[in-house]
Amino acid sequence: MELQIDKSDLKELGDTGEYVPAIGLGTWDIRDYRRAEKALIEAVNQGLNLIDTAEMYHSGRAEELVGRVAREMGRENMFIVTKLMPDKFTEPYLAEKAMRNSLKRLDTSYVDLVLIHWPNTAIPISRQITILEMLAEKGYTRYIGVSNFDKTQVMQALDSLKKHKIVANQVKYSVLDRYVEREILPTCIENKITIQAYTPIEKGGVLRIRKLIELSKKYGKTPVQIALNYLISRPRVTAIPKTEKVERVIEFKGSLGWRLDPSDIKALEEL
Repeated sequence: MELQIDKSDLKELGDTGEYVPAIGLGTWDIRDYRRAEKALIEAVNQGLNLIDTAEMYHSGRAEELVGRVAREMGRENMFIVTKLMPDKFTEPYLAEKAMRNSLKRLDTSYVDLVLIHWPNTAIPISRQITILEMLAEKGYTRYIGVSNFDKTQVMQALDSLKKHKIVANQVKYSVLDRYVEREILPTCIENKITIQAYTPIEKGGVLRIRKLIELSKKYGKTPVQIALNYLISRPRVTAIPKTEKVERVIEFKGSLGWRLDPSDIKALEEL
């Protein structure tokens, strides 16, 4: 696709007119919950207040953590995203029960965005979207979206909507894994769907890439900041790295406020 550079550090959420930070924080595979809580509090303080979680993360314990942070920082100061397992979208009552349980763990009456964690290939996309829309209709969530949906599944989801909009597709995306740039990203840009890139720093794997190290010296930034900036330079792309370290949150914040030169973005596309 033709290179377009988005210089905004706030990204429109779908076609809603509401904006979210280009960098948020994820909560998958937390090991030290005390440290993680401090990191999430720092993220909100730094304006990286989109916090992503899921019912399956540590059997709900990650949602409980996000709930504690929301009590500490003020629910109105956070944009909370959670994801329900695909087996919950076989029947409306299963999805509603799962949603209620998530809200209880999050200690809130609503989430800002709920996603189908990945498509359930055993049932039609249309049925899953109908059930997802039901959660919005009942006020459990402000917005709805999907996760790990490919181009065909995204289009099927869009065709299945009755009233609400798909505002986000959460997918694995990093400078080392650019598969989504082939079809998923262009499709989402065209249909005004925000990409949420998970594993954007490849669990620290970007630290070992020579080109990122070279660019970090050129820009006076870290390889992690280069890797995140590459992603958020794209239209409609946000990133949700995970950390349990306050200092890493501050490093993430340093990914904002500037952009890589187009020539350097092109060079990274050739990795």
